[in-house]
Amino acid sequence: MMLTAHTTGLRHADRVAATVQESASAARSVVAASWRRSMMYHGLDPSIRRTPLRVEAPELHRARERNGRLLEIAEPTLERLFATAASAGCCVVLTDVEGLILTSNSAPGDEGDFDAWGLSAGAIWSEASEGTNGIGTCVAEKRPVIIHQDQHFRTQNTAMSCMGAPVFDHAGRMVAVLDVSSCRRDLTLSFAQVLGLVVTESARAVESDLFRTAYTGSKIVVAEGHGAGGVSLLAVDGDDLVVGATRQARKTLGLSEEALSLSPSLHEVLGAPAAVRNPHGTERSAIRRALARARGNVSAAARDLGVGRATMYRKMARYGIEA
Repeated sequence: MMLTAHTTGLRHADRVAATVQESASAARSVVAASWRRSMMYHGLDPSIRRTPLRVEAPELHRARERNGRLLEIAEPTLERLFATAASAGCCVVLTDVEGLILTSNSAPGDEGDFDAWGLSAGAIWSEASEGTNGIGTCVAEKRPVIIHQDQHFRTQNTAMSCMGAPVFDHAGRMVAVLDVSSCRRDLTLSFAQVLGLVVTESARAVESDLFRTAYTGSKIVVAEGHGAGGVSLLAVDGDDLVVGATRQARKTLGLSEEALSLSPSLHEVLGAPAAVRNPHGTERSAIRRALARARGNVSAAARDLGVGRATMYRKMARYGIEA
């Protein structure tokens, strides 16, 4: 975040307050916008010291149960990320979409320190609770963020560096934040940025695994926009109809939930040549798309295809299609 001349040299709490008072600062900086939300919307004071809020063990258990599939699918990626980040004195955490830490992993000698900082399972790192931080601000912005040391809202957190990235499920909903945090003062912004890239790639790996698991048995197609912008995948069934799309694919290809509900063909979505299948494949796909457009109304679908209702039922029976 760029500092103005009159905020440089002020103590942290005063610098936060001065930046918040500059109405234009929020438009120039993610951090300034978050500071403004923290102070003006959530009513937080950067100078007040307190330990992060924690949920009781039963509530944490319920949260982990609700997110059991996510934790199971993410575990291999979390282990790989930890193997990279632990040597740099960092901990790896996965939170739910409310900023509640579901799981935290740190080197045995560092566990006590990270627990004291509130970076352990059960702690809540929402913006409403802790102000600007790598987890809560990631939730608010729905994009990867790096909050390096004195970019944090609370003075007590200015020794920390947090690199958070969102995880979206198969339907494009944000379901988690993957975060790597360090409490070492010698962690430079440049190194934090490198770690941030690793965290983002790891979050995308989890996202891909969530999508592939949700559409087991479907063909997974890499779509336009895959890469720097995010994970852009389509799930395609045996009739070459698109039955699922990641958030990035929806954004890049202009696919709304309504459009997906109409079972578009891969050819319609990508403008690519239709796959060569059995002689009846095209007709079967056309019937399924017509039924989808008609919301299951067989008579309306038959009119759409220009056939009689009885003919439509015969064709549906032939291909094993139900309304």
